[in-house]
Amino acid sequence: MDNNVKIFLSIVGLLFLGVIATVLVRGGETEPVGPGKYDEFAMCLKDKGAVFYGAFWCPHCQAQKKMFGSSAKLLPYEECSTANGQGQLQICIDKKVNSYPTWEFADGSRLNGKISFAELAEKTSCVLPQ
Repeated sequence: MDNNVKIFLSIVGLLFLGVIATVLVRGGETEPVGPGKYDEFAMCLKDKGAVFYGAFWCPHCQAQKKMFGSSAKLLPYEECSTANGQGQLQICIDKKVNSYPTWEFADGSRLNGKISFAELAEKTSCVLPQ
């Protein structure tokens, strides 16, 4: 067998093994089933009138959501960015949201930036999970 053919077959074999290994390793990664750790906290924030204004392209907003893990879907989140990321949606213009993330609370006060669980709990009287 020609050396070029052997090299080619070796590369194809290694690629095949890499794909198989990736499938086996990633096969166990699934979304958790059932409630998230912060579900009740996120729902309480909404019930207490807190609103989280953000933009999909904002790294601080992404970090804020990541803090909540699978419970992020329950946050009282309002997207402010247009789909192309070049403008602001009317709700955020009307609310005069100038930076992301912005948290607005029932009393009209606001906090800007990534806010800790402790600060959110203090502003809303929501209980943090243990």
